[in-house]
Amino acid sequence: MSFPQHIGVIPDGNRRWAEKNGLNKEDGYIYGLAPSLQLLKLCQKTGVEELTYYGFTMDNTKRKNVQTQAFTKACVEAVKMIAEEDADLLVVGNTESPKFPQELLPYTEKRTTFGSGGIKVNFLVNYGWHWDLSNLEENEKQSKKGIISTLKSKQISRIDLIIRWGSRRRLSGFLPAQSVYADFYVVDKYWPDFAPEDFYKALEWYKQQDITLGG
Repeated sequence: MSFPQHIGVIPDGNRRWAEKNGLNKEDGYIYGLAPSLQLLKLCQKTGVEELTYYGFTMDNTKRKNVQTQAFTKACVEAVKMIAEEDADLLVVGNTESPKFPQELLPYTEKRTTFGSGGIKVNFLVNYGWHWDLSNLEENEKQSKKGIISTLKSKQISRIDLIIRWGSRRRLSGFLPAQSVYADFYVVDKYWPDFAPEDFYKALEWYKQQDITLGG
C-alpha cells in the first residue's frame, strides 16, 4: 500500500462557509486557522514528510480590499501558529508585489526551523503559477539542468497527494510542476468544517491508488 510523503492542501470554501453561517465573506478566513494547525499535527503524527498549504494567489488579490486584507492577515496568523510547532517552514510567493505581507519576508529565502524541526511545511502566499514558471522558457534555452531547477518554487518537492476541500474539482494554479503526478482527492465540505476523518479518508483512498508515476 502507498503512503504520501508530500501532501498538498487546497483549503477552499471559507467564503461560502461564512455566508452559510450568516457572516460576511471575509469573516470565513479566520475560521480556517484552527483546521490548518489540526491538519499539521495529523501529518506529524502519521509521518508525512512534507506539507504544502495554498494560502492565497496573485489572482485572489483582485477581490475586494476587505477580503484581501482578511486572507492576508489569516496567512500571517497561520505562520505564527506554525512557529510554535516543530517544523521547517518555507514561504513561497511573489515578494516583489505590494500584496505580499512584509511580516513573512524572513521565511522566503530558505527554510526556517521552528522548535526541533521535522516536517517540511511550504506556505504559498501571493503565489501565481505564471509567476512560478515565468523564467522557464529562457532558462531552458541556456541550461540542460532540467525544468525543476528553474522554478521559483524549486525548493518544493514533487507532490504525491493533493486534498481539496470545498467540492471544487480543479487545481486553481496549485504548483503545476510539482503536481504532475499527484493524485487528487476532493472533500465536499467547506474548509472551516474540517474534521480528522477527512484526512484519514484521503489517506485510505490514496492507499488504493495505483501509483506508477507514468511507468
